[in-house]
Amino acid sequence: MKTCMSFVALLFALPCFFQNPTETHRHPMPAKDIGIVSFPISCAPGVQKRFNRGVALLHSYWYEEAEKQFEKAATKDPKCSMAYWGEAMTLHRPAYTQPSEQDLQQGRTLLQKAEALGAKTDRERAYITALAALFAGEKVDYEQRAAAWCQGMESVYSAYPEDHEAAAFYALSLLVSQSDHDRTLSNTRKAIQILNRLLEEEPNHPGAAHYLIHAADNPNLAELGLPAARRYAQIAPAVPHALHMPSHIFARLGLWQEDIQSNLASLAAARQPSSMHVGAENQVHAMEFLEYAYLQIGLNDKAREMIEELQHVRKEDLNPGLEDYLDWHHAQFPARYALETRNWKEALVLQASPGSEARAQSVIYWARAIGAGHLGDAKAARDAVEQYDAMALAVREGPHRARAKFMETNRDEAHARVAFAEGKNEEALNLLRPVADQQDSFGKGEVELPAREMLADMLLEMGRVQEALAEYEKSAKTDPNRFNGLYGAARAAELANHLEKATQYYTQLLKNCGENGRSPRPELSHARSFLSEGGRN
Repeated sequence: MKTCMSFVALLFALPCFFQNPTETHRHPMPAKDIGIVSFPISCAPGVQKRFNRGVALLHSYWYEEAEKQFEKAATKDPKCSMAYWGEAMTLHRPAYTQPSEQDLQQGRTLLQKAEALGAKTDRERAYITALAALFAGEKVDYEQRAAAWCQGMESVYSAYPEDHEAAAFYALSLLVSQSDHDRTLSNTRKAIQILNRLLEEEPNHPGAAHYLIHAADNPNLAELGLPAARRYAQIAPAVPHALHMPSHIFARLGLWQEDIQSNLASLAAARQPSSMHVGAENQVHAMEFLEYAYLQIGLNDKAREMIEELQHVRKEDLNPGLEDYLDWHHAQFPARYALETRNWKEALVLQASPGSEARAQSVIYWARAIGAGHLGDAKAARDAVEQYDAMALAVREGPHRARAKFMETNRDEAHARVAFAEGKNEEALNLLRPVADQQDSFGKGEVELPAREMLADMLLEMGRVQEALAEYEKSAKTDPNRFNGLYGAARAAELANHLEKATQYYTQLLKNCGENGRSPRPELSHARSFLSEGGRN
């Protein structure tokens, strides 16, 4: 069989967990509220139900609660090797981080214990052996670990093709080992085929729906994830992450109302006291998607509310190890707001939170460079870029150097704006085009600004309206229904005297925004004027 590709999918979706520190004691949530999983094991009879529950929670990335279930299973049956396999599985959290050295050591210890106990079936031994490959060795790159686990799960899936959990975890292993250099997305497409079959056979399986959404979280595949997106929240309504995850597809497809409803439900669930722990990062993640979606329909006031609500989240409310995550969003929320509302002066005066880590500070300097570039302030743009580069160097030389690769897009966008402000138009365009091409193939973060839209903006500012229109239209294929994308396309079409196209784009923009008069965006006033005058520019 084909060997799994070796590469880290460090974040399927950037941090994906959000929760409330307030806890009360209630009866455990029923299985139907977290999805239905059947994973037969050869342990004591009283362990099976708890083990299934742990696996269901694992499939929804609720690692802390899954760990509790596996620990209780091990307490009830200390000779249950699969309980230790489950505990080790909770240490691999590809949604937002690579395993730390401590995680790796703990995982090795748990799996050595599982191996020493001796699984009672070949199938269980196969699962343990596959996972042991992920944790093996002390100085092994994550890419190699992910590939090794993928190869192990491929063997399990081949040996037990009717085992639905083998199918689910093999699909997940394909996703985490997908190469970012493979423009065909071969691992991802294979995972989608497996997961589609699994969801058809197990319509209430949380992993099938969840991993399908992750697999399709790409501009070229998003349509394939829409059925799963509309199903997952019904499968696991008690899981805040399950209520949020569909919005990854809704955001890709520009379905803003569904995006908003998904994240409002997730935010409410994350704030609901229960017997299960939910970290405040789940709230933050829902809030960032809400801010972005509100901006796409012109509801600046609702977007601003998300920035204000973020101020009430404390670092101690997040799960351990995610302190930097809050710093990151304290930078992202206001930067996103300023750039999406095209308030360049506001972007220019953004300030980093005192003591925040270098990557979070870099967001502020990126936004300043974009704002200064639009204002034609070459000196301010150059100063911001120099600060950005210093932050990038600090990250590369720091303890989280793997994060540096995710700073390259912002770096090139910021440098492009400096070049443009300095009158180096072709240099600016040449910096943006490769970034836009990369995003066409692999996508961008769901709540990020598209590089191709930035490219179109630049061409429009140069007066190259036909080229700008072509870039806006190309951007709309990967990031449809964006406020600035629609307005930019309409304006370029208007200036190019393509009045029918301009009418189409202005009409769609107003439709998205509901024409309810709540938005202060001047672009909407211009759209109404254009349409009321019968498309005269």
